[in-house]
Amino acid sequence: MLQSANAPTKWDLGTIPWEQLDVSLVRDREDLFYLVTAASFIEIAADLYSNNLAQYFNGDQEIVEWLESSWKNEEVRHGTTLRNYAQHAWPDFNWDYAYSKFFADYSRKCIISAYEPTHVLEMVARCVVETGTATFYQSLATQTNEPILKGIALAIRAEEINHYKHFYAYFNKLNINCITNRWQIFGAVCRRVLEARKDDAECAMWHVFNTRKVTTKPVDLRQFKLLYRQLSLQIKKEYPLAMATKMLIKPMRLPLKVAQFIEGPVATCSAWILRH
Repeated sequence: MLQSANAPTKWDLGTIPWEQLDVSLVRDREDLFYLVTAASFIEIAADLYSNNLAQYFNGDQEIVEWLESSWKNEEVRHGTTLRNYAQHAWPDFNWDYAYSKFFADYSRKCIISAYEPTHVLEMVARCVVETGTATFYQSLATQTNEPILKGIALAIRAEEINHYKHFYAYFNKLNINCITNRWQIFGAVCRRVLEARKDDAECAMWHVFNTRKVTTKPVDLRQFKLLYRQLSLQIKKEYPLAMATKMLIKPMRLPLKVAQFIEGPVATCSAWILRH
């Protein structure tokens, strides 16, 4: 059984006691409906993304093997778990239809040319992505008092942190033969952080919104933009900024005192980015 306080490091769909899900705690939570459903889209689509990533790293058997045998399976499992939760909590929503629209849109954007120019820098970008997902699920867990959803969010958070550790280890491995300076690494971090402001989340949220609000009239784009901003601010309100800062600057491998000195300014800068 999933525990809401201390998430297990390993879990699967069979361990989730769906019969204990307290639908009354989430049925009317429109915010959780959008956050959970959009996250399920992105996670399940990792099947496509991981194939592209494996192709990008073709030639390094260790990395490709881990991506295909572990990372992809775990990401898709996150998605199917969140999908199952959404279908239990909000059964009237046509998840399959909305996801098909999202995937058609997303698959056009998910291309190898969007990756960093070197394998080392792409591993830095992967660390940034895993930082974003781990902190998102940490924040999501604080948004609900429904035990099953809280447990799922914390369990996914634990696995995303483990993914971060793998990508960081591969970054170190690759950087031995292709030394990348700190300015290049810093640039990759900044690019991925700024890109995250207009990333897959908005695409997923749009297709959830568009499916739920479908009428004979065109969907009000201004209404969607307002909803998206409100949900973003809600997640950011509980955002674990200190945790994110440490994870973001780690690939720069700064001396301990320097890292401690810049954590404050980096956190301040990150907070500004989150607000805008």
